[in-house]
Amino acid sequence: MFAAMNTSIDPVVIVGGGQSGLAAARAVGDAGLRPLVLESGPRPVGSWPSYYDSLTLFSPAAYSAYPGVAFGGDPDRYPSRDEVVAYLERYATGLDVEIRTNTRVETVEPYGPGFLVQTVDGERIAAAGVVAATGSFSNPHLPTLPGREGFAGEVLHVADYRNPKPYVGRRVVVVGGGNSAVQVGYELAEVATVTLATRAPLTFLPQRHGGKDLHYWLTSLGFDDLPPAWLARIVGGTLVLDTGRYRDALESGRFDRRPMFTAFAGDDVVWADGGREQVDVVVFATGYRPSLGYLRALGALDQEGTPLHAGGVSLTYPGLVYAGLEFQRSFSSNTLRGVSRDAEYVLGPLAAHVRGAPAAVGL
Repeated sequence: MFAAMNTSIDPVVIVGGGQSGLAAARAVGDAGLRPLVLESGPRPVGSWPSYYDSLTLFSPAAYSAYPGVAFGGDPDRYPSRDEVVAYLERYATGLDVEIRTNTRVETVEPYGPGFLVQTVDGERIAAAGVVAATGSFSNPHLPTLPGREGFAGEVLHVADYRNPKPYVGRRVVVVGGGNSAVQVGYELAEVATVTLATRAPLTFLPQRHGGKDLHYWLTSLGFDDLPPAWLARIVGGTLVLDTGRYRDALESGRFDRRPMFTAFAGDDVVWADGGREQVDVVVFATGYRPSLGYLRALGALDQEGTPLHAGGVSLTYPGLVYAGLEFQRSFSSNTLRGVSRDAEYVLGPLAAHVRGAPAAVGL
């Protein structure tokens, strides 16, 4: 499967065994290097089992797979969370690389020409290179709002949401205007009174154009290859992919949308117009931040924990690269359909560094 591996050098350690780490493992092997995947969870599927029950991919199966390994079945369907989990496990088995599960990385430090990777269990691994592929699910972003600490209701991030059952008959505000916020708000509205609180009005983008899914046009017209800054100019904000049901639900009053509230106050939220309303639950669908704390000792992150990189290649350490960052190189960088291209891209400078450095000794 892979090019002949050079076993005289230390492995390239891939931190994270989810969709990004598995794509990186293939790219490392294809480059003739030795991949070692360290996954903190019990299975090489990353965070997928922890997403909410009804989650489906926002792209059809035909546009949601790694190169050469199709999902199978109807190519026009939108695979479910559990289908993705099964797909990743099947892909990991086919890679035939060393994947150590239940292995959490604590820190990465400089070590000779490469790195020293230390796990929370005290294992120390000399690495010729490191691919940081831990995604962001373990680092959900909760905005700071006045009064939140004293709010009498329930506050959670969408990372902790599973299904609507606990929220029957309750007053719920979902914060966020992206796909996940709208999808969760839509299903909660079946059992609860729901408002979407957003900074700007919702912008719906039809899922299908001319009988074809949007992702057909994104790939065929080259939008997937646009740098993120160019795409932001074209899009102008957050978009919600919609077959029509979300717009219809908003217009029919299944849920409503209001400008973002300004504060919590006891049992209430304070709306932008100054009005107060008692709310039982606030669900923040406000995204995630890179989960890369293990790189702090390298000085590879800025003060906010954001990696210093260009296209996924570290600006601080040769031999350190990233996979799966949001908008790392394009619109699809942190998706199943896009991460393999980014992994192949960063492997160029990574492989050049590894081949030019001798193995570390002394452990």
